[in-house]
Amino acid sequence: MKCIHCRGEMKRGHTPFHADRRGCHVTLDAVPAWVCRQCGEAYFEEREVDTIQKLIGAIEQEIRALAPTA
Repeated sequence: MKCIHCRGEMKRGHTPFHADRRGCHVTLDAVPAWVCRQCGEAYFEEREVDTIQKLIGAIEQEIRALAPTA
């Protein structure tokens, strides 16, 4: 697989992921991903994307419970 940014070779590995949602900061230290050996760009497969989206959705639901909007 080639990187779409630099055309470098992609290798299976791990990479950090960070997201900011509704005043909450989520950091995952080592998410499985394809990582470019040349520029470091990371690509997540569908399974990892689905898991991250579920995690963020659960966090957002808890945040709404803490501070419901009027």
